[in-house]
Amino acid sequence: MASGIGNERSVNPVLRISQLDALELNKALEQLVWSQFTSCFHGFKPGVLAHIEPEVKAFLWLILWRFTIYSKNATVGQAILNIQYKNNLSQTEKYQPLSKHQKLWYLIFTVGRRWLEDRCYDLFSNRQLQSFHKIKRYINFGAGLLKLCGLINFLIFLQKGTFPTLTERILGIRSVFCKPQSVRQVGFEYMNRELLWHGFAEFLIYLLPLINVQKLKLKISSWCLPIAGLSNSENTLATHCKECSLCGEWPTMPHTIGCPHVFCYYCIKSNYLFDMYFTCPKCGSEVHSLQPLKYKIEMTELHA
Repeated sequence: MASGIGNERSVNPVLRISQLDALELNKALEQLVWSQFTSCFHGFKPGVLAHIEPEVKAFLWLILWRFTIYSKNATVGQAILNIQYKNNLSQTEKYQPLSKHQKLWYLIFTVGRRWLEDRCYDLFSNRQLQSFHKIKRYINFGAGLLKLCGLINFLIFLQKGTFPTLTERILGIRSVFCKPQSVRQVGFEYMNRELLWHGFAEFLIYLLPLINVQKLKLKISSWCLPIAGLSNSENTLATHCKECSLCGEWPTMPHTIGCPHVFCYYCIKSNYLFDMYFTCPKCGSEVHSLQPLKYKIEMTELHA
């Protein structure tokens, strides 16, 4: 009991999330290696690797095993996260690397199992004999049983935090940190600034659609540029009808809203439909009635 407690203290336990991240990194590396390998055969006839694909994959995974588990006692994902495999069957307090038997059995349980599943599926997929059907059912039953055991092992891993895969539990290999992990110093100033900014951004996103920006802009412009003393006579209207008060161009189908300013029909109509409380950007008058301009405007006045 005392030796077990000493052994636990000499080992740096690995978090569950770190072990799962290492497994995901291993899967990503295998997909990357396979995609890079198959890209070398894009110029060949399609399906050139279909008949020997299980053997090719097994050869590639064998190379990965040789330069990871066999030589460094850690997969690529574990090496990135500063994790290593430990021989959990040893009774010593110090770190013990994996034995050769554990490494070979790891190769058989991972690479060999994948090759056997792929090759058996190809062998028995097109067979019509009764004996082959029985063997295929036995293989499918065994594969389903292994997956069930893997699920049970994963639930135990979530509870205890050791042996995320069934292979690791059977072989007695455990993930540990290569070096003691120092306590992480968390700076809360940056976190507080981020939280404050995100809260302010969410407030703006909620508030901006409720603000009538066009009306606010027109109201501010009427305050900054007040115009007084304008008469509603026809001559005054003629002097201000050379440009639209909204777009600033020569008014197309000029209309008036009851103030001494002229607007293009489409400009004033679209703004009035958008905002029923639309006011003139020049004098701030509300829309009383949208009427066409009766005064005849000559094009020569544009150059006056």
